[in-house]
Amino acid sequence: MNKTKGLMLASLLAATAFSTSSAMAEDAACPVKIGGVLSLTGSMGAVGKNIASSAQLAIANINEGGGVKGCQVEFVLRDDQGQPNVGVDAAKFLVDVEGVKALTASIGSGVTIPILTSVTAPSQIPQIACCASAPVLTTLAQEGKTGGFFFRTQPTVKNLAYPPAKIAAERGFKRIAVIYLNNDYGTSLEKDFRKATEKLGGEVVKSVAFNENQASYRAEVSAALAEKPDAMFLVAFPQDGATITREWISLGGTQDLILNNALRSPDFVKAVGAKYLTKAFGTDNASVAGPEIEAFKQAFNAAYGISSDGPGIYSEYDAVMILGLAMNIAPDLSGASIRDAVRKTQAAEGEVIGTGPAEFKKALELIKAGKPIKFVGSLGEIEFDAYGDISGPALSWHIQGDELIIDKTYSNEDMKKLFAEIEG
Repeated sequence: MNKTKGLMLASLLAATAFSTSSAMAEDAACPVKIGGVLSLTGSMGAVGKNIASSAQLAIANINEGGGVKGCQVEFVLRDDQGQPNVGVDAAKFLVDVEGVKALTASIGSGVTIPILTSVTAPSQIPQIACCASAPVLTTLAQEGKTGGFFFRTQPTVKNLAYPPAKIAAERGFKRIAVIYLNNDYGTSLEKDFRKATEKLGGEVVKSVAFNENQASYRAEVSAALAEKPDAMFLVAFPQDGATITREWISLGGTQDLILNNALRSPDFVKAVGAKYLTKAFGTDNASVAGPEIEAFKQAFNAAYGISSDGPGIYSEYDAVMILGLAMNIAPDLSGASIRDAVRKTQAAEGEVIGTGPAEFKKALELIKAGKPIKFVGSLGEIEFDAYGDISGPALSWHIQGDELIIDKTYSNEDMKKLFAEIEG
């Protein structure tokens, strides 16, 4: 063998060895990128920062547990400021420039929807939203406009509309005013709350929509107060919600307030003043009890020194973990392969995989062995339907001092009964 042939053979052997050692990485360069478009500033900023922390914890768990196809995962996060156009631009940058393989986006339905229709569905990039609950997302899937690339770890808006209407009826509220955010989420929640209230014997005497980021909402508040309601259902994000609540109370409105899930925030309570919220209650989606959930709560508290009981924290963690698992199950990191693998993270006959890096590592071993897995995350069991939706339990809460206290949890069975009572 001459020197030239020897060098060629050595190069061939080296290439073969490299190909074998990097087979887990498929055709993706390390690190593998997952994108995030979340509200870090704007009216939802205070809540969004905690949701982003939950995503970062999931990424850390994925990397400690073995990453994706032999690669570490990089979370590329962009702020949508709660604005649809900013969110779309951020998503385009993540897909076209950063080359993310999947996306978690966004918090509000008003941002999630244009990202889906303008960016992820046309680009065939899987998207999981932690918090978008507008029913139009289901409609888009039914019409074939999502390509199956959209999923959400948040139940539809009915989960947030029916429980407060039921509690209001139990408390004897007959005449309710609604002040709601003028976007898909707000209008859908108002519509379903009105339907449930009327079914349960009450009346929505006035509904007033508002636009975000105004210095004052005195006109909207005055319009709602004119009907002399005995309770007010407020659908807002913390910043605007605090402004509306302060003006409502200063103009003589009742302190019998019904608060949407986004107002389950210490920042909202602090901005309004807890002494004005002693008669208020709210509802939210809930997780279920179990070791997987408790492990997540402890890990989140240890990482950030705050409670995990806030809007979107559980659902965002699960969204990112599902993406990490699906990317390992998928034969390659094309969008279609990841999309198809998402549902395989919840195989009915699969071995249960919980939260944390040790569980993720166990999942990778099972996946490499060709065995099915069933991810049971911080929300409990998740099962996506044909349109990427899930159902789930709910909870009610109130404010005691500076604390957000859970009153009651409504199980999946409770929610089925409530849906039957309202929908027949």
